[in-house]
Amino acid sequence: MPKYQHFENTPSWQEAARLYNRVLDLFETHGGRLPPGFRNQLDRAALSMSNNIAEGFDRRTTAELEQFLGTARGSASEVRSMCLVVHRRPGLAPAAASLRSIIASAESCARQLTAWMASVAAGPVQRPRTLTLEARQQRRVKQTAAVYRLRFLRGLKPDHPLYHSPEARAARGEAEAGE
Repeated sequence: MPKYQHFENTPSWQEAARLYNRVLDLFETHGGRLPPGFRNQLDRAALSMSNNIAEGFDRRTTAELEQFLGTARGSASEVRSMCLVVHRRPGLAPAAASLRSIIASAESCARQLTAWMASVAAGPVQRPRTLTLEARQQRRVKQTAAVYRLRFLRGLKPDHPLYHSPEARAARGEAEAGE
């Protein structure tokens, strides 16, 4: 699974942003056909999806990430439910295609969030964003090997074949020739 540095690069956030823009398009073209309370709730639920993905992404623990992704998934279900409730109303026939598009986008986002949450739960980083025992042991072995190699390189005698190697010079803190 790819690693993302910014929430706006995640497919889930991008899909949630597309969904919210579809909701805004619906309001611009057919907003007068929807009751104000319905519009307000749909607007809030749709925007909540991308906001919760962003907030969870930047939290410190996997538990918080999972919580916010779960909230975003719940908001996707809320958006889907609201659109399903009204999409067959005779007065909304002109908005049916927009509503179906929003429903499909909400389903897609919910699937992506479910997969992301499963990946987080099964990943090597567990609550609170600490490595599993196996991953910690592997990291410790690599770090120990790096420390021993550094000590070895620093302790080389001038007549050793590796003494003048770039790695040994860097370990001793010597600048490269020509620097």
